[in-house]
Amino acid sequence: MKAVGIVVEYNPFHNGHLYHLESAKEITGADIAIAAMSGSFLQRGEPALVSKWARTKMALLNGVDIVFELPYKFSTQKAELFARGAVSILDAAGCSHLCFGSESGEAGAFEKTAAFIDANRPAYDGLIKKYSKTGVSYPRAASLAFADLNPPPDTIPLSQPNNILGYHYVKSISSLNSRMKPMTVRRKNANYHDEDFSSATIASATSLRKALFAGDSGLEGIGRYIPGQTRKILLEYMGEFGGFHNWESYWPFLKYRLLQSSPEDLGTIYEAEEGLENRLVEAARRSANFQEFMEFAKTKRYTWTRIQRLCTHVLVNAKKEEMAADSTGASYLRLLGMTEKGRSYLNMHKGTLGLPLVSKLSSFPGTEINLDIRASAVYSLGIPGTPGQNLLEMEYSQPPVLIEKG
Repeated sequence: MKAVGIVVEYNPFHNGHLYHLESAKEITGADIAIAAMSGSFLQRGEPALVSKWARTKMALLNGVDIVFELPYKFSTQKAELFARGAVSILDAAGCSHLCFGSESGEAGAFEKTAAFIDANRPAYDGLIKKYSKTGVSYPRAASLAFADLNPPPDTIPLSQPNNILGYHYVKSISSLNSRMKPMTVRRKNANYHDEDFSSATIASATSLRKALFAGDSGLEGIGRYIPGQTRKILLEYMGEFGGFHNWESYWPFLKYRLLQSSPEDLGTIYEAEEGLENRLVEAARRSANFQEFMEFAKTKRYTWTRIQRLCTHVLVNAKKEEMAADSTGASYLRLLGMTEKGRSYLNMHKGTLGLPLVSKLSSFPGTEINLDIRASAVYSLGIPGTPGQNLLEMEYSQPPVLIEKG
């Protein structure tokens, strides 16, 4: 049984994701699709719209066959570490291909880009340092450095988010000696960061979340951009938990942490560097809500995403030493859900999986999973009262989601 691997957040699952998933299976000839999916907090440093269990259902009902959780120490990271964690999971799961969405659409161009950067590594790293000293963000410095090297025309520009991730997927496949072959599907219509609808049926997850929280027409306003199963699950989540998650729900907890923690304690938090934590404390003192806080805190050097990631680590109390420990790759496969076909695949390959399979927290003796547990506990605070308590307890009581279909 041939498996294609995909790296996802599904925040929420929309028509563009469905196109990518179906294309991934088609171009690789795969029998099943295996997803490495971020858990409670995402790569841009924000809480997921709905829980990982709800997003797992979206994935399985729309064509994914197995969902593994991308651990917190990778899901909330810059592109290089995010990609490394995801590739290590999909490789351990036995995937023959990794298929990612990109602005380019040519997998060979990513491999040529990786080879070109490796061949020019000293100059590339030097240029990144040069541009970083001017006060620009690291992604911007890396993009400018790449352009300065005068890359050949058959490489890809590293100025767009999915191209950057694609480059790091290819780089991780090589550095981890993975057997997977990279493939890519060109994104349709909407760009990753688009905040408004620009197509009749395809929209970015960013624009969908913006529309949901704008409160104008809610789910009715995004209905044509999401599959019916996604709409059904979002409605069920609203009914069960009373709403969706965003940063404003966590603002009181973040403000408390920032104002009550000592400078020494904040300095131990992952990504608290160059005194950035002091800037966050000052911004918290001046702000009544998360939006105000971010406007005060962000600069040209410290992007919105960079600050959000640090805020997430402050909330979860993620320390530098535990985030840095064994960051070469994941150390377990946390199973969130599967279809009948996915279960058959796992039964066939249970003796050859490259990492321990975790379907119950109590069955895994390692401490590496503690960060995921803490992240889920913090995530549950975004829902008040009994529903939030129920969400917290799901981390321990919820078995892997099983969708009984072929």
